[in-house]
Amino acid sequence: MKALFFLRHYNDIDHITPVVSKWSESGHHGDVVLLGHEKFLNDYRIKYLGSLDHVRIAHIRELLSPLEFLQWRLQTFLLIRGVRRIFLIGKLAEVLARKYDARKRDPIWQSTAKQLLKRTFTDTDEGVIVFDWVTSVSPIPIEWIETIVTMAKTKGLGAVSLPHGDSPHANQLIRYHERAIQPNTLYADAKIFDKLVVPNELCAIRFRPFLNNQAIAVLGSPRYCDEWLNKLAKLSPPHQLSTNSDTRLRIVMFLRKREFTTFWEEVNIIVNMIAAFPGVELVIKPHTRGGWRQPLTGSTSLRHLPNVSIAKDSVHSISLMNWANVIIDLATSVVFEAVKAKKPVLAADYLHAGRSALAHFMPETELKCRDDVYKLIDRFLTTGCDNFYIEAHRQRFINEMLHVGGADVLPRYVALLEEQARRMKTEEAGETDKQKESHSVWGQIKALCGFH
Repeated sequence: MKALFFLRHYNDIDHITPVVSKWSESGHHGDVVLLGHEKFLNDYRIKYLGSLDHVRIAHIRELLSPLEFLQWRLQTFLLIRGVRRIFLIGKLAEVLARKYDARKRDPIWQSTAKQLLKRTFTDTDEGVIVFDWVTSVSPIPIEWIETIVTMAKTKGLGAVSLPHGDSPHANQLIRYHERAIQPNTLYADAKIFDKLVVPNELCAIRFRPFLNNQAIAVLGSPRYCDEWLNKLAKLSPPHQLSTNSDTRLRIVMFLRKREFTTFWEEVNIIVNMIAAFPGVELVIKPHTRGGWRQPLTGSTSLRHLPNVSIAKDSVHSISLMNWANVIIDLATSVVFEAVKAKKPVLAADYLHAGRSALAHFMPETELKCRDDVYKLIDRFLTTGCDNFYIEAHRQRFINEMLHVGGADVLPRYVALLEEQARRMKTEEAGETDKQKESHSVWGQIKALCGFH
């Protein structure tokens, strides 16, 4: 069987790489096409995939002619919502998008989709195409993705949407503009796929208003399952972070994207409070997308603190967690790996407007006020970081959030892709048989007599 995986950015590379790896290990062929920045060709996970049997890696620029890539890129640029929020440029993009409408954009969408599918699949192949969770605000237009999905289905190929993350929140109203608990149309475009896969029910509830139960598969987390974590420990790059000789406690703080409600003034106070402890070193990790726009990362006073630093984009989150003794989290899913490793993760829920999944499942992780921060940092410095979790709570978190359905997560993902590839080809063959019969004399007689 064959699969064509489309990867856009850091997060979906992080979460879908384990599935591609297991797909290859199962004896299947996989093509990975990068749609985002070309720098990801040098990502350690992409390089790993390129070393596997039956896996090909390419950036979309390499697969189209220079003119076609330019046309594809310009059309993509016109439809990105982020571009439309830029003053003047956004207005121009809106005007051009209306003038160069969907009918005029369709030939490039069709042409590029046809070339990519033809490169991977023959007419007789059992296969499946794979995207991550795409939404109405994705940097790759739904219009183009829907063109590929529709064309794939006409060829008897399955179409699956895989996770590019997890649900770090246990509540629903998490963004600045959200005021009412109701279905979020951001996720409505998931209905274009045959199957949408989620790691757990907290993720599934986003999509249930728009898909029937048969279209959603809850399979556990490919990124945080034991099989992948064991492999990732050998693949991940060294942290290359220096540590002062007098450092007794290394702390990493993970920030969320700017669109999520964060109380930045209090975050700044907590950073300064932690920095006042002797023997503590704090590294702040902005979000991988848009972290430079966050108020904290531009703070000049923060940069004068000798034991506080801002991690560069080139420093991977996993490297920071390997370096750290303790993690402070403002509701990100990247820290789930630290929970697996039994490293203390402090769920700083009072620093944002959400309720974190960590605090929901493991109340002992929650920071409710400055006193909690102070007491825990003092405790870690005095007695160490062992025995932080209540093990029954940690196991419930793992079972309900990461290992849903059992610890063997990756085989379930491969089985689902195989099922979708096989089912679509079988249905296509069945439709062909019906068409042949309808054109036969006996088929016409049955139709006239009302037989099916």
